[in-house]
Amino acid sequence: MDLSTNYMGFELPHPFMPGASPLADSLDTVRQLEDAGAAAIVLRSLFEEQLIQEGLATHESIEKPAESFAEALSYLPSNEEFVLGPDEYLEQLRRIKEAVSVPVIASLNGATPGGWLEYAKQMQAAGADALELNVYFLATDPAQTGEKLVQRTVEMVAAVKKAVSVPVAVKLSPYYTSLANVAKRLDDAGVDGVVLFNRFYQPDIDVEELEVERSLSLSSSGALLLRLRWLAILSGRVQASLAVTGGVHTALDAVKAIMCGAQAVQMVSALLAEGPAQLASVREQVAQWLEEHEYTSLKQMQGSMSLLKCPNPSAFERANYMQILQSWQGV
Repeated sequence: MDLSTNYMGFELPHPFMPGASPLADSLDTVRQLEDAGAAAIVLRSLFEEQLIQEGLATHESIEKPAESFAEALSYLPSNEEFVLGPDEYLEQLRRIKEAVSVPVIASLNGATPGGWLEYAKQMQAAGADALELNVYFLATDPAQTGEKLVQRTVEMVAAVKKAVSVPVAVKLSPYYTSLANVAKRLDDAGVDGVVLFNRFYQPDIDVEELEVERSLSLSSSGALLLRLRWLAILSGRVQASLAVTGGVHTALDAVKAIMCGAQAVQMVSALLAEGPAQLASVREQVAQWLEEHEYTSLKQMQGSMSLLKCPNPSAFERANYMQILQSWQGV
């Protein structure tokens, strides 16, 4: 069965790869992922704040006074608490590039230009075949408008695109007033891929100690539904490749994502829980599913459930919403 796909210009034998996570921290695990057939390796994210702490930033956010930004940095873990510092990250990138024959994608996480431009160049020089920019920012200031934040993101991504020659993907959160417009503006800025979606982790509170409780839970297949909606909406409407991350645990999850338009399928929670071999298992089961349903290739299925041919996607989505609400029947 032909499972080949094109992601950001890379002709891949299939769409399955680990997403940005601790999976690439160990060279042994990276080799296991390649042995399991991973089409590419995505490294964990290096944070903008780490670069600032290391003195690599060229300038701070123009949105905030310097003393405010310095105070914000005091909330962060110390450099020793990060798994990989900036120098260690580049070294790990070089080691992984030497160890595997598949594309290696480095990841940067931030919300302002900061040290991204220079460090993006260093990642490329260290051997990164592509970059994934993880745009993680939760606006808490009522004075900050959505338009201003989107424009800052577009300008930041455009600047990185000009600084490097390798493909650049942007990992977005779903929390935009008009996500389709954000994707289109990034597309116009020349981005090569859009990854759906970043996860905003939800903290709890300890009511006795009056402290925030930070916890990390793995995703489930239920998280895929939001991604399916936006894959279907964006598929065929942007030139950039589309990747799904979050919620793909089974072959059926993967089939749904690909039908909605995914050209790459990033797996994290399933691999953390089941090990690298789960990637091979899902890939094999998808091939079997395609054969059983008389597909000749993965590309034949890709995007078949997108809204590209729907004359009015907004009306279609609202109609579905109304029908679902009217369908409830009590016991």
